[in-house]
Amino acid sequence: MRFGAVPLARAEGAILAHSVRVGDLRMRKGVRLSADQVAQMVEAGLNDVVVARLEPEDLHEDEAARVLAEALVPDPGLAGLRVTQPFTGRVNLIAQTPGVVILDVAALEAFNAVHPMITIATVPAFQQMSTGGMVATIKIISYGVSARDVAMAAQAARDSIRMAPPVLRTAGLVITDIPGGPSNEKGQRAIEARVEALGMEMADLRVVPHEVDALAEALTALGGDVALILTGSATSDVEDVAPMAVRAAGGDVDRFGMPVDPGNLLFLGRQGARPVIGLPGCARSPALNGADWVLSRVVCGVAVSGADIAAMGVGGLLKEIPTRPQPRAGRKPV
Repeated sequence: MRFGAVPLARAEGAILAHSVRVGDLRMRKGVRLSADQVAQMVEAGLNDVVVARLEPEDLHEDEAARVLAEALVPDPGLAGLRVTQPFTGRVNLIAQTPGVVILDVAALEAFNAVHPMITIATVPAFQQMSTGGMVATIKIISYGVSARDVAMAAQAARDSIRMAPPVLRTAGLVITDIPGGPSNEKGQRAIEARVEALGMEMADLRVVPHEVDALAEALTALGGDVALILTGSATSDVEDVAPMAVRAAGGDVDRFGMPVDPGNLLFLGRQGARPVIGLPGCARSPALNGADWVLSRVVCGVAVSGADIAAMGVGGLLKEIPTRPQPRAGRKPV
């Protein structure tokens, strides 16, 4: 692509690089200049204009964005994505279903390394999306790029973006109650909202005393494809009430604790084939916390190992909590 000022006599068919006002008319950047538009600029007393001119081996920005979108998402229906029509070198990828975003990160990094004018920006890997949310945007920065570079980028990241929709349809929730403890109603509403945001239904709800036997009995009888536990008192150890109750109900605890703040006191286990998530106390709030990251992956059938949870620490500082008793940045110890 060639870029720069040219005499108006040579401007027809070129792409206008900057918007130009001619009398009451505003010619927008990015348009291919017609003979009439060039004549209007001549009548207005202009001598030259800044344009972009494509070489024979170049693709126009819109065509390049379309080709790349087709490579990144060859089957939009299967990927759970809607691909928008190209406009000003941009194509957006829109979630067609609730779920989490699955990215081939290495492939997308290779895509962005081909040429600075060929770009894709995405939400983070495994981010939970609702229907209609923007997952990624492909943008050709210049007015045209080499077809060869487009082909290289397309090959580097073919079929590298998709949605993982929910595979679990129902949830069961057990809340343990302690005298003078936190509001069960508030916590219930917040968790029900999380379940509904994933396109699921709350199949069962039980409130029991904060005791191992009572909680184990409730888990054994609880309905739902995934079991959620919200305790009236924070789970402080793998031998605390809730993890012990999971084992007493015939299950196992695979991981206690996560390097995400808020959300440290989450635990993840299994009761037969059913996943069990011990929610941290911060799940009583609708604000984002580590439990959201684990719940969305589990519900969407994305494996979550202890190593996966450990890796969540980088980027896992989600919120500064000003009421912490320890001194934090900007506060002096007392």
